[in-house]
Amino acid sequence: MSLQIKSFEEYREQYKKSVENPSEFWGKVAENFVWKKKWNTVLEWDFDKPEIKWFDGAKLNITENCLDRHLETRGDQTAIIWEANDPSEASVKLTYKELHTKVCQFANALKKQGAKKGDRICIYMPMVPELAIALLACARIGAIHSVVFAGFSASALVNRINDAQCNIVLTSDGGYRGVKKFEVKSIVDEALAETPSVEKSIILKRTGCVVTMQEGRDIWWHDAIADMDTHCEAEEMDAEDMLFILYTSGSTGKPKGMVHTCGGYMVYTAYSFQNVFQYEPNDIYWCTADIGWITGHSYIVYGPLASGATTVMFEGVPSYPDGGRFWEVVAKHKVNQFYTAPTAIRALQKNPIELVTKHDLSSLKTLGSVGEPINEEAWNWYNENIGKGNCPIVDTWWQTETGGIMISSLSGVTPQKATFASLPLPGIQPILITEKGEILEGETKGRLAINHPWPSIARTIYGDHKRYKETYFSAFKGMYFTGDGALRDADGNYRITGRVDDVIIVSGHNLGTAPIENHINEHEAVVESAIVGFPHDIKGNALYGYVILHDGVAHSDTLRKEINNQIAHSIGPIAKLDKIQFVSGLPKTRSGKIMRRILRKIASNDIDQLGDISTLLNPEVVAEIIEGRIG
Repeated sequence: MSLQIKSFEEYREQYKKSVENPSEFWGKVAENFVWKKKWNTVLEWDFDKPEIKWFDGAKLNITENCLDRHLETRGDQTAIIWEANDPSEASVKLTYKELHTKVCQFANALKKQGAKKGDRICIYMPMVPELAIALLACARIGAIHSVVFAGFSASALVNRINDAQCNIVLTSDGGYRGVKKFEVKSIVDEALAETPSVEKSIILKRTGCVVTMQEGRDIWWHDAIADMDTHCEAEEMDAEDMLFILYTSGSTGKPKGMVHTCGGYMVYTAYSFQNVFQYEPNDIYWCTADIGWITGHSYIVYGPLASGATTVMFEGVPSYPDGGRFWEVVAKHKVNQFYTAPTAIRALQKNPIELVTKHDLSSLKTLGSVGEPINEEAWNWYNENIGKGNCPIVDTWWQTETGGIMISSLSGVTPQKATFASLPLPGIQPILITEKGEILEGETKGRLAINHPWPSIARTIYGDHKRYKETYFSAFKGMYFTGDGALRDADGNYRITGRVDDVIIVSGHNLGTAPIENHINEHEAVVESAIVGFPHDIKGNALYGYVILHDGVAHSDTLRKEINNQIAHSIGPIAKLDKIQFVSGLPKTRSGKIMRRILRKIASNDIDQLGDISTLLNPEVVAEIIEGRIG
């Protein structure tokens, strides 16, 4: 069967088949890929354990599907276009042949440094071509990559390296982001003082900044690949072998290392990429995400390359050197599919419209949105000014845990509706339920769960299957609980209404409140804290902190800066608070639970509907917090 659905009627037909007989449906989809050995069974699953196996017994290497199988038919086609932070720096174009050569070369370099199948390799790099090469080289030799966004702190890096017990770190001397030249290796050096499992570090020279090299551990990338053979046999992997670990914030405790496996992830990312974006041969596709996030894994690297696409990587930011940079790149490379976050759209719509109109955007065929629900104003601006009313907008809902897009219109094929993710992809069976787990039918709103597995579902949390079960499968028996609320219209379209747990989406990044609160509470002046989200014009949500200080400690802006610096050092700048209000107490129930609902309403200045507060342990504190609210 062809992977691509071309009409709404065909969508309905394929969706019906995918629900009635998932094994037969996905078995036919999987036949479009190269396998060293076919599977024994398409699907075995039990959400109570939870245990999910797709294409069990099959053997493959995902890089043969992303690279080798394209060499004969499209070896000279561009696989990756890299656009530098500085527009005066030349773009880099790598054909499939060139990318294959570089991946094999670096795979051999990894093996020479002691890497082998099953090893965990941490990647902490800026958005340069070598980052994509690093992922594929790890996959080529059967090593499990764990990419950490190069904006996280040394402390956050320590936690992730130690949790996965990585033995090699791949990094760079520094990087560029807008007007900033930032250090990378110095952060890695700080982390490696506390990561005993790391034996080797390979460093790419990007900015030329001065770095300290530790003899016996550190090696330059260019030295590591010198004289390396450009042929590397792909390691045979089981479909259920680990491909990568990617950490995501939890509502409590340390970050969760989501495990994705080789076979199902490959099948679903390619299938969803081709259908959602309706990619055609010779199209130029650009996802503006960082590969440090799941969007970059699935829809810059694996999905597009497994589909033989030309994919754009961008090192910079949308505001440098001015707010027209995205549109300049679209015009320069004649981009056909453009996929970005609502945060970026909201920021760019505040710029003079001339920064858009001076660029030729006529090549665009599909616009995409990812990371959080898009608001109507941003949707309309995107539609009118970027798509000129001619480009379907795919408003994609999915998660690190899902591996691929779950609910979205298929560009120009299925109906779109502003602010709605719309319909589930074939194979995805969403349901809405009450807090008690009762299934809701028809037009309604509730908690979003999925009651049947799909090929790219995360299989576990690395080293902690108990937490995986408790987090995703214990709230509602026999279902994967997404942590999101949603509403469904009369036509079956879904609109995501936001998190229902203590995770806040800021600029498309999921930030758990508990880890941030823990780091604030470590400050010597702090007794207790509570973090909530509040609406923000650009970020969608921003963080508001309520902080109780020890007796005698004076409130000051200096203390606010110290608290934010502590957060930046422990987690990263993305977790800094926009507002910090010092309070004498927090509204609590008689059992000691903080009433975050009240704090959210105060932060949002929605104080007319606080509900009954008389049952609180300390109702008097609410009026004090309202009076001291930071506008």
